[in-house]
Amino acid sequence: MQLTPSSLKTLFTGYKTAFQGGLTEAQSLYQKLTTVVPSTTASEEYGWLGQMPGMREWIGERVVHGLETHGYSIKNKPFELTVGVPRTTIEDDTYGVYTPMMGELGRSAAAHPDQLTFGLLALGTTEKCYDGKPFFSANHPVKKVDGKNENVSNVDASGNGPWWYVLDTSRSIKPLIFQDRKKPNFVAMTAETDPNVFTKAELVYGVDARCNVGFGFWQMAYASNKPMTADNVWAAIDAIEGCKGDAGRPLALKATTLVVPTQLQRQANKLMTAELVPVTVGGDTTTESNDLKDRLEVIVSGWMS
Repeated sequence: MQLTPSSLKTLFTGYKTAFQGGLTEAQSLYQKLTTVVPSTTASEEYGWLGQMPGMREWIGERVVHGLETHGYSIKNKPFELTVGVPRTTIEDDTYGVYTPMMGELGRSAAAHPDQLTFGLLALGTTEKCYDGKPFFSANHPVKKVDGKNENVSNVDASGNGPWWYVLDTSRSIKPLIFQDRKKPNFVAMTAETDPNVFTKAELVYGVDARCNVGFGFWQMAYASNKPMTADNVWAAIDAIEGCKGDAGRPLALKATTLVVPTQLQRQANKLMTAELVPVTVGGDTTTESNDLKDRLEVIVSGWMS
């Protein structure tokens, strides 16, 4: 194939088709955990974090809930992935061997939000959220009825095993935020006068995007590195569903999701699917009905391993 504008356009169309195929092939999970926010600027500030308003009986005038401003912002970051195709491959009509690579560009672009989302969740014990504390912390400040703060925990770090997470993903607002500034865009540098073609005899294809992730409400998430037993999972569920807002206002949260790394997937699936579970009573082992069966949706992510 000669490198003419027409042939290069045909080649670009073919490679982009493969890219789009890979883009739709990946089974993304990030939308289950994140509030997807379209972004139009370099960064977005989330002043509404810190308060979840609730309905009240309308007596007299409306009560305007002033959302406390915490100054929590998420700055968009640029991301890219680029591959080169030797010019001789095009000239010798063997460019088809690179078609799967273009599909992999698309798959990688589609999987990138998952990589960011689950990667951030795994950093939750150190990365800070809107209240200045790590997302998973033992001392999140919450105002009591008297206006004083008390510390509330959404973490149990007393173990030494892999971290696992229980989340409430049932609402429009999710525990994490995915900020979408620019969707994956397939681009190329293939003209004879492009430096890569002129000096390296290489046609370059790539994908770029702009986005980022951040933390939402810590009240909707709980982390533990203790053994993932039924009792410990129930403790996490109870912590989320018993969580209250300022002045002791019930939040009525509902634990719905168990997120685990790959090394805990077998154990998690057993906990959520087994009809019976072993118990020890007076030194003897017996079984009882599994009250965790189908209680939580299990999400397994290799981005946390």
